[in-house]
Amino acid sequence: MQVFVDGVRQLRFDDGTPVTAASAIAPLGDGWLVAQDDATSAAWRRPASTTPVRLFPPVDGLDRFSERAGTKHLKPDVEVACPAEVDGAPAVLLLGSGSTARRMRAALVVLDDDGRPVVHQAQLGPVYARVAAALQVPLDQLNLEGASRHHGTVRWFQRGNLAAGLPSASVELSLDALVAAVLGRAPVEDVDVRRPLVHELGEVEGVGLAVTDAVALPDGRLLLSAAAEDTPNAVDDGPVVATALALVDGDDVVAVVPVPEVAGRVHKLEGLGLVDVRDGVLRLLAVVDDDDPDVPSAELDLRVVLG
Repeated sequence: MQVFVDGVRQLRFDDGTPVTAASAIAPLGDGWLVAQDDATSAAWRRPASTTPVRLFPPVDGLDRFSERAGTKHLKPDVEVACPAEVDGAPAVLLLGSGSTARRMRAALVVLDDDGRPVVHQAQLGPVYARVAAALQVPLDQLNLEGASRHHGTVRWFQRGNLAAGLPSASVELSLDALVAAVLGRAPVEDVDVRRPLVHELGEVEGVGLAVTDAVALPDGRLLLSAAAEDTPNAVDDGPVVATALALVDGDDVVAVVPVPEVAGRVHKLEGLGLVDVRDGVLRLLAVVDDDDPDVPSAELDLRVVLG
């Protein structure tokens, strides 16, 4: 497997303000919905515009959060954007990372008949508790940072931290059950959690690679993004020494390849979106969280040649 970076650009809203802390990306209508893990809104990037979509109401009057301001603990910490449908209409399911009640919420963005986004919200605490139990991770150590969808199944990924003794791992859930729970059409308790797996991705310079997102390929294989971030726990940020893409076939990691630096810089990939698959070549969009509230997130054009 070979990985190439074919393009890099900054993400900004139409008014010039930056899209920050980009943490996930999924197709929506004629564009892409980009989650911001430091805000109550997402960014809908379309061919001629990038506009905010409110996911959650303000928290203590705030819509943006940062460690510098002492408000990081208040953020919804949206880390997953998964393509979905509601009654045949395109949608995106967004999920918090867990560890606190604020981060155990879901938002479902659905396009109405006029192509406008409508947002549904739900508290999914019982689902997060079931995921923590399946992965044998303390509830306050959950850090669910990515998900892939293959047909009706979502595989939801726990970002590991080898320094804390937590490997990257994942579980499977029914997409229909998750959507029904968010819409209030079925009890949250009905969402089943199954098939926990551990993913060994190796280390770079003594720092363990940990999953940050995933996409399913048409043949059922998975492509994971991973970062080697030197931090002692699942909450604090640290220097990222490398990023990589990993190919997973069934239960096995079959390849791990570094993502090239851009202008001598390591980009912390946090979201992957599959654009195209043709003749063994994948084209993806990747979004970057620079852990800096003043810096616009970058969006990368990735090309992956499968071996």
